Parts: sequence; C-alpha cells; structure tokens
Amino acid sequence: KSNERNKLPMNESKTFTIFTQIIERPKRKAIILRGKTAKDYFAYCEEVGCDIWGELVSIKDALYEPVGMWLPEKLIKPNTSEYVQGVEVDVNYQGLLPEGCELIDLEPQTYLVFQSEPYEDEHFGQAISASWEAIKKYDPSLYGYNFDYKEAPKCQLEPWGYRGYIEMHPIKKINK
Repeated sequence: KSNERNKLPMNESKTFTIFTQIIERPKRKAIILRGKTAKDYFAYCEEVGCDIWGELVSIKDALYEPVGMWLPEKLIKPNTSEYVQGVEVDVNYQGLLPEGCELIDLEPQTYLVFQSEPYEDEHFGQAISASWEAIKKYDPSLYGYNFDYKEAPKCQLEPWGYRGYIEMHPIKKINK
C-alpha cells in the first residue's frame, strides 16, 4: 500500500535517496531473448517488441522476476545486442523456452543493488535518470568491492513507482 506523502515529487529542491544492499546469486541459468543492436529498453522494444515480457512473467519455474540485462561482452553473440530481456531459472532447468529464446549459464555472482525511493509512475524517466546519476558517483571500493561488468550482466528490474527504480550491478571483492 503506497503512502502518497513519501512518493518522490521529482523536483530540484528535494534530495534523491538511493538505498543499497549486497546480495548473492547462486550458479543459475537465464532464459533470454536477444536483440540486434539495442543498448537500452526502448531500442530493444523497437527491435524485438515488448511481448516477450509477458512470456517471461509466465515462466512458473523462474527464480525471480524478469529483468532487462546488459550482458558482459563474453555473453554477447556476434550480431546481437548488449541489452536483452530475460528471467533467471535454476541451473537444472528443463522447461520449455519461449519462441526465439535461449538458455545461458550464469555463474555465482555478488550484486550491489541500487533502489531509489518511491516515485509517481508518471515520473519514471526522471527517477531512472536521477538513479543513474547517483550510481555513476558511487564508489564500491569504499566497502572493499569493484564493479565487475566483465563477468556478469547488470540488471534492471521493471520500474514501478511504489517500490522505486532498481538496478543490480555485479561486483567483486577487492583482493588486498
């Protein structure tokens, strides 16, 4: 249940808050649909449409909700996009794949989760931009980590104003 007075009005005079937490993901697989050259959600939808989201949501064996993913170079096939949409499933997943989708392996990964405060749905663009600006300034080395974009995808959860904008960035412990 939303609390209207806690929703972000998106004006210049208010401080924009980002919450962070570290989570661990086990070895798993992801069902993904690749694009052609897309680097973000809007370009992806222009290339392949947005219908895949509904199919990903309906996968009963999904470990979590579907996400937009920016794949690391090692997971990008020739002539396909960096940005894909997908859903994580157990490492032993044997179910059906939606048409055009494929199953990729994802190794265990530590993620730094960034979550904005709630916002009015009509201000989602501003909330995403403000979140991206805050994330760009964040230095995980203060807590003993570095971003690890070469090994795992960066993920974007569906933006819903009631819960804030959420991104997950792969990190690794700094060896000292």
